[in-house]
Amino acid sequence: MTGQTTVRTAVRVHGRSAQRRALRAMLDALPAHGGRLLLAGEPGLGRTTLLQWAARSFRAGPVLHLGPGPDANAHLTAGQLLDTLRAAAVAAPVLVCVDDAHRWDAPARTELARAARLLSTADRVGLLLSVASDRAVGPEFARLPVVHLDPLAPARAAALLDDLTDGVAAPAVREQLLAEAEGNPALLVALVRRLSPAELRGHRPLPSPLADAGVLAEAAGGVPTGPSAHARDLLLTVAAAGEASDGSDADADAGLVRDALRRLRPAPGHGPGLGPDPGLGPDPGAEPLPGQLVLAGDRLRFRSPLVRRTVHATAAADRRRAVHRALADALDGGGHRLTALLHRSWSLDGPAPAPASADRLAATAADGAVPASHRLRATAYARAAELTADGARRAERYTAAAEQALLAGRPERARPLLAAARDRAAPDAVRGRAELLRGMTELRDGPVGDAHQSLLLAASLLAADDPAEAAAAALAAADAAWAAGDLPACLATLAPEPPLRAEHPSPGSDGPAAARTAAVVHDHRVGMRALLEGRLDRAGAPLGQVVRRSRTGDRPETLLRSAAAALLLGDVDAARSGGARALAAARQLGSDALVPQALEYLAYAELRAGRHPQARTHAEEGLRTALRAGQRNTAAHHRAVLALAASIEEEPDAVARHVAAALDTARRHGLAQAAALAQWAAARADLGRGRPFDAADRLGLLVLPGPGRGHFAVWRLAVPCFVEAAVLAGRDEDARRVLTDFADWAAFGADPQAAAQLARCHALLAPAEHADALYRHALDRHDEAGGDFERARTALLYGKWLRRRRRPREARGRLGTALAGFERCGAGVWAAQARDELRALGAAPRSPGAGAGTPSRLGRLTPQQLRIARQVAEGATNREVALTLGVSTRTVDYHLRKVFAALGVRSRLELARMVGQAERAQEAQAAQDARRAGHQEKTGAQP
Repeated sequence: MTGQTTVRTAVRVHGRSAQRRALRAMLDALPAHGGRLLLAGEPGLGRTTLLQWAARSFRAGPVLHLGPGPDANAHLTAGQLLDTLRAAAVAAPVLVCVDDAHRWDAPARTELARAARLLSTADRVGLLLSVASDRAVGPEFARLPVVHLDPLAPARAAALLDDLTDGVAAPAVREQLLAEAEGNPALLVALVRRLSPAELRGHRPLPSPLADAGVLAEAAGGVPTGPSAHARDLLLTVAAAGEASDGSDADADAGLVRDALRRLRPAPGHGPGLGPDPGLGPDPGAEPLPGQLVLAGDRLRFRSPLVRRTVHATAAADRRRAVHRALADALDGGGHRLTALLHRSWSLDGPAPAPASADRLAATAADGAVPASHRLRATAYARAAELTADGARRAERYTAAAEQALLAGRPERARPLLAAARDRAAPDAVRGRAELLRGMTELRDGPVGDAHQSLLLAASLLAADDPAEAAAAALAAADAAWAAGDLPACLATLAPEPPLRAEHPSPGSDGPAAARTAAVVHDHRVGMRALLEGRLDRAGAPLGQVVRRSRTGDRPETLLRSAAAALLLGDVDAARSGGARALAAARQLGSDALVPQALEYLAYAELRAGRHPQARTHAEEGLRTALRAGQRNTAAHHRAVLALAASIEEEPDAVARHVAAALDTARRHGLAQAAALAQWAAARADLGRGRPFDAADRLGLLVLPGPGRGHFAVWRLAVPCFVEAAVLAGRDEDARRVLTDFADWAAFGADPQAAAQLARCHALLAPAEHADALYRHALDRHDEAGGDFERARTALLYGKWLRRRRRPREARGRLGTALAGFERCGAGVWAAQARDELRALGAAPRSPGAGAGTPSRLGRLTPQQLRIARQVAEGATNREVALTLGVSTRTVDYHLRKVFAALGVRSRLELARMVGQAERAQEAQAAQDARRAGHQEKTGAQP
């Protein structure tokens, strides 16, 4: 031990919301009926903490804590236990907590489980058991409902660490603690307890290894062992093989393990549970497989990652080295060079540097012809760095390890490696490479302002030795400034550079591919700067060249640049193609870090093309992969896309949820672009639900000129929504103020919908004698551009205008077209507007899946009264309703008096309650009809 930090007790349970909901449901039901739950999780995940939380939360009666008792030979039968619990629950419901039920002996476990199964719902007894899942859960508990505990999410683990340390941990120390703990709360506590205050604050170096045998054994609740020497060797061999695993499960090939065990123990016999052939599964005559292991096909793995690490760390050093040597011998000549070299390096005696082994490991990890995942290459580079004495070369190898960890989608592993790479004696090229990786890590999962500065520093450090890499770092710095919405910083970063010249490729690089990448970076930089300077005529050629150059490439980074350039040009088809090819290339190479960005560009392309359902599909997958890869910034962009997709559907809760999540990350990390997209989504949802005043207020902050204007790449896209909302809210002058800039944008041609949207905006603001022709012109331009949603919006506005001009036949045609367009693209909330307009004309379009008629007394209202009632129920004033419907306030007053009389209500509150009840009933009827239709489709029944 190096001195200890006193760890204060955490003041709250971090995470576990799903598990606490399940526990709370059982506790809340206990006054009426009994229940039982089994909490299962690996050691250290907080089963005891959750039991204590449940005990503190239960207020309806006493809480009993049941243990096995001091006399192992004295057991209550299930019947006796039930009688005792029922007697205790006569006066009030009882909660019974049984922690670590797996530690009871077999007869006691059997009786406990039988008592749990026999509990009646009338008994008012809640039985809450916990078992460790590092071994198979006993068959006696198999029929109980189970609540599983998983490792804490990174944000929850970080909150727990701050709670334990009062936030005093240095950033680099904090990152390393979180990476080592892998979401296990008990391990995190043990790691913090091990450090001295000086180490925690970064004033002294951290011990190595940080998670040593003592810390791991403390978190795991002891040293795992097996029933025999063979079983212990099997556990250690599987644990050692997992150190060089290619996958996230740290599993091992059963054949490799068997071969290594034979070399380790050449005595006759097959060892526990392995059988004579790896493809045949367990040998019935052999010793059973230890409970900590699972054999699935030909793969062996530990049930608990913490137990695997503990088995490896707590083994005797000589035995651990012997196991690694046996694994290396078994792998030699089998096409697993990198894995064999890793195990060979771990079989070396002592911590002294081993230059020859380090050089072989680094050279093999750098060899693209050697089959290996990014994860495995990261492990190999890091081990090579540990064995390297020279500081500069060690820093270079830690940097290479961090790069591979990033490509594997593991920024939590990359950050400590980059911290280890810091060496003032390292050459500028090595320091520049490390700074580039640090900046890319922050760009995806940190404050983008910090990323911008790191990437600028990387560009300056790399300029002399690697101009092409320096240019790539500068372009990435511009990406960071773009994400932050810092236009001056973006322009300064994209300042004119010397003309692109042919350079000798660096050793080991692919010459033609490197030259093509350099050309793409140069053209993208030139085109992006021209676009931001407003020289739209000069932006098209270089950006178009980026798109064309990438058609023959297969590097995901180059293809991502192609997709980004195509989006800047408004070529959504090229953007979709580039994004799809980048996605395929990233998946083929195992570059998990690039998959979320490829999906982001695909989602944006579909969104710009008006294909909201496809955008939603890509964004949902992108959100999952971004969170899995630890990229919160990319996840925020995907949430903004999901909010925009949901804003046209009848899902206000989904919009609010995605907007809140996107803004939470955007505000903390300075993501102006993601924030603007999320705010646009919220405003568009308001506009779709007939709230133009709220929409105009939100969008005015984004699009109106001034220092507070929204992100420079987003506000133009939101102008058509603002103009529509502003006109409906009576703010015509504000609407006119933004049309000049939007006309320039439409003329550039980067947005295929912009020309039609501009004509629609002019129609909204035009006098009656010109509006008709402008609406028709807008629809013609929509026909050229394609896209159901925007065309339907124009048809809806035109239909409304025709209805107010008392041209019902023409209005009905336009509104019917709008309804069909909205239904085809899934724009449910806008389809509802079209139906309301058609009802106001006397038509009665049937909602998809809705039952006949309007629920309750709302059926007594005329179409116009129904529209007014719904808007008033949503909180609109009479003036707001009048502006939305294009009628006078006196007309609204008149109809509202009729509504109150027809429904028998006396206040707006009563009206809102009645409308809400009616709409919920309609939704329930729609759901019932949908289920009936699904049943008919499944069974072939005819309606």
